[in-house]
Amino acid sequence: MRDDPPLSPELLLQAYQVGVFPMSESRDDPDVFWVDPRQRGILPLPGFHISRSLRRTLNRGHFQVTLNAAFAEVLTGCAARPETWINETIFDLYMALHHRGHAHAAEVWQDNQLVGGVYGVAIGGAFFGESMFSTAPDASKTALAALTHRLHGRGFTLFDTQFITPHLRSLGAVEIPRASYHALLDMALDLKDVSIGPPGPLPFP
Repeated sequence: MRDDPPLSPELLLQAYQVGVFPMSESRDDPDVFWVDPRQRGILPLPGFHISRSLRRTLNRGHFQVTLNAAFAEVLTGCAARPETWINETIFDLYMALHHRGHAHAAEVWQDNQLVGGVYGVAIGGAFFGESMFSTAPDASKTALAALTHRLHGRGFTLFDTQFITPHLRSLGAVEIPRASYHALLDMALDLKDVSIGPPGPLPFP
C-alpha cells in the first residue's frame, strides 16, 4: 500500500478544489485529516445579514478593517483558544499559502490594536473561510461584513464556511447538501479571472 503524499501547499490547494479541507484534533496533535461534510455551510455573498446592532457598530467608526496587513497575527489569534484544530503543521501550511498569494486575512483594528479577524483561501471565484477570532464585541462580524463586501464586489460567487454555528447563521449562513456544494464549487472554480484584489483598507458595506 502506498503512503499518503506529504502535506504541502500544493496538495492543500488541490484538496480545496475537490471540496475537502484539513483539520487536526488539537493543537498538540501532529496528525492532520481531511473533511468533506455531508451538510456544508456557506455564506451567500449577496445575503450577508447586517443586524441593527451590527449596523450601529459599523456606523460608530471605531473599527478599521484591512486586507492582508497582519495575516500571521490573525492566524495566531484564531489558534489562541483552549481548543483548536490549528496545529503547527496547519499553521505553517497556511503561512506558506499566504506567501504564495492564496491565503488572505481581513483584520479589524481599534486604536491601532488588532481586535479581530478572519482568514481563508481564495481560488477562482471561491473563498474558503477557515477561522476567525475576536477580542472586542462585533469585531469578527465586522471582519466578515467587510470581507464579504469585497468578495461580492470582485465577482466571487462562493463563500464556504465549512460548518454552521449560531454566530454564522445570524449573519445569513445556510447549510446545503454536499452535492449542491460541489456544484457551486465547480462553477466558482471556473471563474479564472477573479481575484480578491490588493491589500489595504476594506470598506464596510
